[in-house]
Amino acid sequence: MAQTSTQHEHYYVPAQSHWPILGSLGLGATMLGIVNLIHGHWIGHYLFFIGALAIASVMFGWFRDVIRESHQGLYSKQMDRSFRWGMAWFIFSEVMFFAAFFGALFYARNLALPWLAGEGAKAATHTYLWPEFKLAWPLLQNPDPKLFVGPHDAMPTWGLPALNTLLLLTSGATITWAHWGLYKKNRTQLIVGLFLTIALGLTFLSCQAYEYYEAYHVYKLTMASGIYGSTFFMLTGFHGAHVTIGSIMLIVILLRCIKGHFTPEHHFAFEAVAWYWHFVDVVWLFLFVFVYWF
Repeated sequence: MAQTSTQHEHYYVPAQSHWPILGSLGLGATMLGIVNLIHGHWIGHYLFFIGALAIASVMFGWFRDVIRESHQGLYSKQMDRSFRWGMAWFIFSEVMFFAAFFGALFYARNLALPWLAGEGAKAATHTYLWPEFKLAWPLLQNPDPKLFVGPHDAMPTWGLPALNTLLLLTSGATITWAHWGLYKKNRTQLIVGLFLTIALGLTFLSCQAYEYYEAYHVYKLTMASGIYGSTFFMLTGFHGAHVTIGSIMLIVILLRCIKGHFTPEHHFAFEAVAWYWHFVDVVWLFLFVFVYWF
């Protein structure tokens, strides 16, 4: 974080804040809205909108408060270490978050499907649960096709997914280039690098939105398409949400860079967002390989 020349050696403890509870309520409303949207309930649209608005308000207000505290010189070197550890553990928690979903995909593909096919000692499972089942991935035919209509085909690998991979890999390079511009006090390189990173992130989201349109209308792939549809939308959807959050954070950092908030010595806010963006890039690489390619 940017700091003034006035430093406080003590550990700064902020006053009680309403942001955490408001953020929790916003997340809860958003998830309830998504669940109701999936089930076709009319209230889902309103809950999702209210939750998303609450989350946006929390992000704006909390960022504003932290920036104000930083400019007041309330953060010491000890606070800087706390911020770094906090961000590191936050990213670790996000790694575990996606690890759970990749674990669900691994379980479905490498354990549950072979059991249904009767491999190993699971012949009875195949005989009694689904005798017509043939081992294949993606699973396009479900036990009750009338209730769970399978997709027409699997999502292609080398179309939009490959383009999105190129976009995110390039964005990882542009934000690193911007970081070097900050170190070298090259303001043009810093701002142009951040602008390009944001543009690439928003382009990624646009491509993913179009891919979802194709999934629904061309391939007939939905959340009700069985394990393939649910794992596909679960992993790509949560990743898209993280790209959205990362893009908002990058926009905030760009505005702060334009205002001259950072120096080569004090710019952890920039570093934290860069860490998060690189994490998003790495998750997409795993997602591209295991969801689209294999």
